[in-house]
Amino acid sequence: MTDFAGDPVRIAILQMTSGIDPHANAASIRQGASEAARDGAKMLFTPEMSLLLDRDRKRAAPNIVTEGQNAAIQGLRNVASAAGIWIALGSAPVLREDGRWANRSLLFAPDGQIAARYDKIHMFDVDLASGESWRESNAYAPGEEVVTTPTPLGLLGLTICYDIRFPALFDELGRRRCDAIATPAAFTVPTGRAHWHLMQRARAVEASAWVIAAAQAGRHGDGRETYGHSLVVDPWGEVVLDMGEGEGLGFAEIDLAVTAKVRAQLPSLANKREIPRSKA
Repeated sequence: MTDFAGDPVRIAILQMTSGIDPHANAASIRQGASEAARDGAKMLFTPEMSLLLDRDRKRAAPNIVTEGQNAAIQGLRNVASAAGIWIALGSAPVLREDGRWANRSLLFAPDGQIAARYDKIHMFDVDLASGESWRESNAYAPGEEVVTTPTPLGLLGLTICYDIRFPALFDELGRRRCDAIATPAAFTVPTGRAHWHLMQRARAVEASAWVIAAAQAGRHGDGRETYGHSLVVDPWGEVVLDMGEGEGLGFAEIDLAVTAKVRAQLPSLANKREIPRSKA
């Protein structure tokens, strides 16, 4: 069980407009990590597809290599070590052993080691009224494991973007008593306007946990446009940081005493019961 005593932990969120050049994207993260550490942050959170955002899969393919062969990923291990900061890389496309791609979150510890990996479970296969059509599963294989790991924020649960629409995943993270949940994203503008704030706040309330949502923002090199509005939401559902539109670095204080207070007032996790399933 997490010890809720102690001072608030300062975190940083890097809101990005990642493009089709992984080296340029990695340079932005390096700069963000350096600035975050200099300003006292213990952890830096980046969006989904931080290292490469390219809907042209043929063009992207040469950059999709295994985790161990990815120079940008190896470089970020060095950045975390040099800056003495945790880096929660929202995700990067990596080649799996079976030849398919994974949309993978990586958590780098301050010693440069990879503390946790999470492959996105829910694939974004949709046709929107705006005319946008996405088939993530055409290239990416879904993950199969719920991932939590100890951090300076207590127990951190890892999710990615479209996962936010599936309460069962967050129910499990709540059952595991996560203190914070990372929800990095590259939300489309139509779905962001309609549902982004609503769902992030709902998941925080349901899990009685902090939700940290680093987002892509603006017009990208592959032609897509993303919503932005990176958020930090406390366990009561209050938005304590909204970064709006555009690139930048934002900061927030994560106070686990707030978590303890909320869970004492509304012990929904302790009161949870199994719902009988229909026999039909």
